[in-house]
Amino acid sequence: MNRLGKIRVILVTDGDRCAQHVVESIAGELGLRCISASAGNPTPISGEEIVRLIKQVPYDPVLVMFDDRGRRDKGQGEQAMEYVANHPDIEVLGAVAVASNTTGINGVEADACISGNGEVVEASVNKYGEVTEGDKPVINGDTVDVLNEVEVPVIIGIGDIGKMDKADSVSRGAPITRKAIEEILKRSGVSYGRKT
Repeated sequence: MNRLGKIRVILVTDGDRCAQHVVESIAGELGLRCISASAGNPTPISGEEIVRLIKQVPYDPVLVMFDDRGRRDKGQGEQAMEYVANHPDIEVLGAVAVASNTTGINGVEADACISGNGEVVEASVNKYGEVTEGDKPVINGDTVDVLNEVEVPVIIGIGDIGKMDKADSVSRGAPITRKAIEEILKRSGVSYGRKT
């Protein structure tokens, strides 16, 4: 917890079964907590319920997944994320913004992206982790637009969690997603690791 008693949270804009497996695995490896009940395609529970679960964790930071199941408007995942991010008892450290093929959305500008080969880049990536053209890193995904409306100090963009042509496979330790989470923790100045 931070000195104000707020619970520190990292938002993850993907929640399908593959993403859940990856996020749970990384949480265990890095000594973080994870709200598995928020996983689903789309997010199956409300923002209020997610905050209630976050408040029950024995320590933070906490990884929380949100998913809109491809909807371009503000679906269940984004509504829940907006509630969590604006809650007075929650401190958002950052967000892992996940790219998808969804069209007709604004996208969100990221502070940096992790490419499919594991490099931190000042450019956009697509759902395959491929670096794309553009002046600044922008992530287009079905659950990212709401990040423009809430206070998120650090946004790191990546391709599709656990996939990216097997570059982020959980059997390899999901190195792209792990690096994105570690980058948020590093830029936030947060120490982490298994608590005794």
